[in-house]
Amino acid sequence: MSIRGMIFDLDGTLLDSLGMWEHLVTDFLRRFGIVPPPELDAVIKPMSVEEASVYIVRHFSLPLSEEAAKQQVIAAAAKAYTEELLLKPDADRFLREAQKQGIPCALATVTYPALLPPTLARLGISDCFRVILTADGFPEGKTKPDMYLEAARKLGSEPSETLVFEDAVYAARTAKAAGFPVIGFLDPYAKAEHAELTAVCDAVTNQWTTLLTASIFQKYAE
Repeated sequence: MSIRGMIFDLDGTLLDSLGMWEHLVTDFLRRFGIVPPPELDAVIKPMSVEEASVYIVRHFSLPLSEEAAKQQVIAAAAKAYTEELLLKPDADRFLREAQKQGIPCALATVTYPALLPPTLARLGISDCFRVILTADGFPEGKTKPDMYLEAARKLGSEPSETLVFEDAVYAARTAKAAGFPVIGFLDPYAKAEHAELTAVCDAVTNQWTTLLTASIFQKYAE
């Protein structure tokens, strides 16, 4: 199989951010005296910031508007994204190797779009992506294949020759059903999904270093 394009998820795949989101929602709800249920993370993981904000306000009957909740969540996350969160080890090396090999890359993420430019610039990877797609243009996020299909179209590759990297089971399943080969990233904050992610994906890993040393570029070359 020849790979002519790569599509990367951000949170939990390239960026070590799932723990931040988990604590962010917990802290947000506790400000209102609410103890978050254990299943909350799994419920909101497929959602955009807007969808999660609406869900939290409605589900927990918070005494503020959906727009106010969205703005507060974004404000709390902005500092972490623009000042604190780090790439997973060797994620940048992998992206640079893709550049070296001449494989065009896309970023497909449901992370709030306003957070992306300063975060990617701080991490030094803005130039690694020919294409950046967000939930702004795809309101159904990764529950539908449109984001992946558009990314592949803009990269100039067919789904079957476009490798997708994802940490979320629902997203990996969407990409696989659309004909993309998928490598699952086993994030420690999503252990409950590891077995299912392994079953869905063509391969899984828990670190970019492993993918580099496994010569993945040679594996998927003609």
